[in-house]
Amino acid sequence: MPQLDVDGVALTYDDEGPRDGDGVPLVFIHGWTANRHRWDHQVEHFARNRRVIRLDLRGHGESSGSGARTIAELAGDVLALLDHLKVDRFTAVGHSMGGMIAQTLTLAHPERVERLVLVNSISRMTYSRGRGLLMAASTLVPFKLFVATNIQRAFAPGYPREEIREYIRASSATPREVVMTCYGAMRNFDILDRVGEIRTPTLLVHGYHDIQLPVSQMLRMAKAYPDAVVRIVDAGHELPLEKPAELTAALDSFVTGRA
Repeated sequence: MPQLDVDGVALTYDDEGPRDGDGVPLVFIHGWTANRHRWDHQVEHFARNRRVIRLDLRGHGESSGSGARTIAELAGDVLALLDHLKVDRFTAVGHSMGGMIAQTLTLAHPERVERLVLVNSISRMTYSRGRGLLMAASTLVPFKLFVATNIQRAFAPGYPREEIREYIRASSATPREVVMTCYGAMRNFDILDRVGEIRTPTLLVHGYHDIQLPVSQMLRMAKAYPDAVVRIVDAGHELPLEKPAELTAALDSFVTGRA
C-alpha cells in the first residue's frame, strides 16, 4: 500500500478507480479508533466508475504518528495527501470524527469541495449523559475496557456480538496516546456557529439509534446548514458497518444528483 510522509508521519492510503471516471474523486475519511477499511463497501461500489481515495488517519490503522491535538491538524493531513495526488476538487465523505474533518476542510477550502457527506457526525461535540460519564471515567478504568465500552455502545441493539468483538479488538490496537489525544480534539470541536457559511450541497446521514452522537444533535446541526439533505437510517453510530448497502445507495443518489 502507498504511503505519504507528512512531517515525519507516514500516512497509508488507497487511490483507486479510473482517473477519468464519473465526477470528481470521492475522499473517504474514517472516524475515531477506526481505519480506512470502514469504507470497504462504498469503495468497492464507487471505484468501478470514479476515482476513490481513502486514508488511515495519523496513528490509526497502518499510519504512523501520535494523535492530532486538533481536528484542523487532521484536516491538514488529508489536504497534504490530496495535494500530493494533485486532486484539486473532490467530494468529502466523513464518518463521525471524519465528518468533523470534512467540515473543517470545507470551511477552509470551499472552492475545492464539490459535495459534502456527513455520516453520524455533528458540528459541536455535546455528549449524552452516558457518554459524558464514560469519558469522565476514562482515566480511571483500564484502557481496553474504556475502548470496548465505547465500541459496544456504538452499535444498535441486535448487531452480531462476534462482529462487535472483532471491531473492539481492532480499535484496541490504536495506541492509547492517539485515542485520548484525538478524543481531546473532538471534545474541543465546535463550528456550529459557522456551518451557515457552508454553501456546499450537503448530505447528512445518521443512525436513528446512535447514542454516541444522538440524532437530535445532528438535527440541530441540520437546521444551520443552508443546503442539506437529511437521511435517517435504522442503525446505530457505526452506520458504514451496520447498514453498508443503505449508506452506499444514499451516497450514490447524492453524488449523482438524484437526491
